[in-house]
Amino acid sequence: MANMLNRKQNLKPATPTKKTREDYAQDALYREVWEDVNNEKTIAFFKKYYKQLIGGALALLIVVAGYQIGVRTYRAHQMAMAVNYETALENTDVNALASIGERGRGANADLALFQSYVLDKNKDITKLEKLAEHGNTRDFRDLARLHVVGARGDSMTAADVEKYLSPLNTKSSPFYYTAMLTIAQKYLAAGDNDNANKWLDKIMNDPDCPGEISGTAQTLK
Repeated sequence: MANMLNRKQNLKPATPTKKTREDYAQDALYREVWEDVNNEKTIAFFKKYYKQLIGGALALLIVVAGYQIGVRTYRAHQMAMAVNYETALENTDVNALASIGERGRGANADLALFQSYVLDKNKDITKLEKLAEHGNTRDFRDLARLHVVGARGDSMTAADVEKYLSPLNTKSSPFYYTAMLTIAQKYLAAGDNDNANKWLDKIMNDPDCPGEISGTAQTLK
């Protein structure tokens, strides 16, 4: 065993065979053939799928160009709407504000429509109703509903008010507690203390309720 190990240790590493000129020439030929094969495959691939490739490239260009045009158009539209909004507000132009509110998008459009009602001497309630049903943002939709109740509450029953304000009966609404207090007050005005107390208790038992609204509920209770 020891003799075998000694013999292995005494073995010299094999000297690498030096390539001849013919070997290098053969390697170069292999590379040239391989490149030709690859080129032929690439050309064949393009010939077979060139319509799809061109179509895909054109589609990508159209998407990118469309996106860029869309961004520019959107920004230009927003700038124009902002300028129109400021002009309408300075001139107290109720009709212009209503038009911006109906044609625009987002909270700015809702604000314009709401202000068109506030500044309107005739107090066209249909603007608020439109905002309540089709407003872009929850905040203004819920605010509009409260104002509709304030304007038409006398002609609505307590049950009607409760139903109309039902979209506000969630803490996702910024007017959640105000809506509950409004419903309770309407039931009290109708002499329905049982339903009124149900809403008042709900307000007072909520630890997250603002102190002012909770205090008002306690007073009404």
